[in-house]
Amino acid sequence: MAKSHNNVEALAPGVHAFESDGVTQRYHVYGSGPVCLAHPGGPGIHWEYLRMPELEAHLTMVYVEALGTGESGRLPTHPNGYTRERYSIALQRIIEHLGVPEVYLLGHSHGAFVAAYHAIRRPARLAGVILYEGAPVTGPEHGAEATRRLQEFAAAHADRPELTEVLAAFGAMQDISSDAQTLAVARGVLPSYFADYWRDEPRWSAVRNALRASYISGLDALGAPDLIDDRADLAGLAVRALVIVGSLDVICGPRWARELHDLIPGSRLVVLENSGHLGHLEEPERFTDSVRTFVHSTQSLPSPSDGSPERLSR
Repeated sequence: MAKSHNNVEALAPGVHAFESDGVTQRYHVYGSGPVCLAHPGGPGIHWEYLRMPELEAHLTMVYVEALGTGESGRLPTHPNGYTRERYSIALQRIIEHLGVPEVYLLGHSHGAFVAAYHAIRRPARLAGVILYEGAPVTGPEHGAEATRRLQEFAAAHADRPELTEVLAAFGAMQDISSDAQTLAVARGVLPSYFADYWRDEPRWSAVRNALRASYISGLDALGAPDLIDDRADLAGLAVRALVIVGSLDVICGPRWARELHDLIPGSRLVVLENSGHLGHLEEPERFTDSVRTFVHSTQSLPSPSDGSPERLSR
């Protein structure tokens, strides 16, 4: 188990790394204020795309390099074994390493699945959880909804010659087996992750070109799928929760955000009307205001387990 360090040392701006359960855990600190851990998506997408400079003016953002990515260590079973349980243990070790009484936890996309899991099973050190572009389930039901949303995206952009390449990248997902293929697919599908990638292509192509990724199989150490259905558990979540979704998100769209909101007691729901899957880039001011307001409110409100439900749907 990682030992707690002096708060100032562990939360100093910059790059940090420590040994945790036999692997190197790396993270990056920016900003000041209440501490918020940010877990990236994928699994396998590197942390840089999740930088939130506007939010760093209000929070101490701790960006996690998820195990198996970047300079964090790889498991002996790599590319298998990166279950939500393993990621949750890694998050707990970071929290212990930081030495602060409690933190906020923000998870994006696959990171939102991890954050939900952690909030359900290890809530004690959490001041609040932000489920950003998540869902309560994976598997066939989630896949069918993503297919439907992708068809809507394709119909809306049928006049774009680049659409064929985007759809081909989605088709290549099932055959990924290397870091190079993971990166090619991640960059290939990225236009569908924006409300309108081609309207401001010079700006968003820079994000696309900077994206990094590593191959993580999504299987457990024995090679079995790590399927998710949190519906029953979320009804008993005792951590304050904010759910954020882009109205045009293809992968984890509004249907799932509303279901999360309905399941979680006292949750707040924010819909970013002009965003896809990357609202912190597309609508940074609205995104920042939503998180900042949530953090401020949790510092003065009773916990959702006291029988006083609160809902804020925007």
